[in-house]
Amino acid sequence: MFTHSNTAAVASFSRRKWLAATAGLFLGLASVGGAKAADDTIKVGVLHSLSGTMAISETTLKDTVLFLIDEQNKKGGVNGKKLEAVVVDPASNWPLFAEKARELITKDKVAVVFGCWTSVSRKSVLPVFKELNSILFYPVQYEGEESERNVFYTGAAPNQQAIPAVDYLMSKDGGSVKRWVLAGTDYVYPRTTNKILEAYLKSKGVKQEDIMINYTPFGHSDWQTIVSDIKKFGSAGKKTAVVSTINGDANVPFYKELGNQGIKATDIPVVAFSVGEEELAGIDTKPLVGHLAAWNYFESIKTPANTKFIKDWQAFTKNPKRTTNDPMEATVIGFNMWVKAVEKVKSTDADKVIDALPGTEAANLTGGTSKMLPNHHITKPVFIGEIKGDGQFDVVWKTKDLVPGDAWSKELEGSKDLIGDWVGKKCGNFNVKTNKCGGQAS
Repeated sequence: MFTHSNTAAVASFSRRKWLAATAGLFLGLASVGGAKAADDTIKVGVLHSLSGTMAISETTLKDTVLFLIDEQNKKGGVNGKKLEAVVVDPASNWPLFAEKARELITKDKVAVVFGCWTSVSRKSVLPVFKELNSILFYPVQYEGEESERNVFYTGAAPNQQAIPAVDYLMSKDGGSVKRWVLAGTDYVYPRTTNKILEAYLKSKGVKQEDIMINYTPFGHSDWQTIVSDIKKFGSAGKKTAVVSTINGDANVPFYKELGNQGIKATDIPVVAFSVGEEELAGIDTKPLVGHLAAWNYFESIKTPANTKFIKDWQAFTKNPKRTTNDPMEATVIGFNMWVKAVEKVKSTDADKVIDALPGTEAANLTGGTSKMLPNHHITKPVFIGEIKGDGQFDVVWKTKDLVPGDAWSKELEGSKDLIGDWVGKKCGNFNVKTNKCGGQAS
């Protein structure tokens, strides 16, 4: 026997079934239309922080991907299909990167993702890209010690930035530096890079007492004590330099404090790996003049390709003062390599594109051509630039040739026998001594 409430429940259930069935019909029709629309486009995921401490660096990379998509669509797209950007904001929140990556791949059905800046954000998304077998292009210098099948690293490995920077500072041209401050933000990239640099410095005869290492949190603003310690460390009568892996907006108060305490570039030069034209735009560059940065690209390098890129970029952003920088160029190279691979295999199928990418070449903006290596890193030139008052760089040193990126550091005991080879060995950490894959987990 039904009570009134039971009868109402049954009626309600019937209505829900009918509504669900009707909704299903409409959704089915919509998905057919959606599928047809999706067939005409290739979706490209953009996974960069547009808010939080890393927005100072990452927002420009989002704009770069939009610019590249616009340019490619003017050429007719890829394989006759238009590219469509899907932009998300992981907000400098590392777990949120993984959540947003999953959303891009499963919900938005993107064919590729361009994204991440910090290594902690990249490490956060790695399991997602592996599980869902999607492709990430990572455009920023990093600590190495990694070669993943689903990731293509177009930024510098340590042997393409950190090691050459130290070599330069040790040389007569770089001031014959004898004492070293390794200052970084407290996360995986600075810690691993400094571990590599410490081993490298010691291999060059630098004693432990001539190496000072310091870490600060993201967004750190009170630099008075640390800069005072650096000043004291540099007053021992030996030429001292700071190798900076400080990331994000903490750089602004750091350089300001150097100026406040009267530390000039001629006294204790700072060579930075995360300060480029974008970070210098719109801040007072007086405290930074004469300090250095090591990158694989500078806006000031004069080549026809770079001149055209800058002009087109400023036209796209409708801003004649909009700067360019190294991770932008790494994004350009990665994007162009991805387009070539997709056109080669006539598909966005992840497995086909991953297999097609090694050996793919793309012109870099400073002259020369970068190649994707079997370890999923690329060949790059290395430049040391001196900061000028206008926020640009004077190139004071460069490598003779393009340098192939090492996935695994020759300086670290557990890594020196490892290579990444996704072509011949199908392995990211192949031990050349034991001839086994999985020689060391990163």
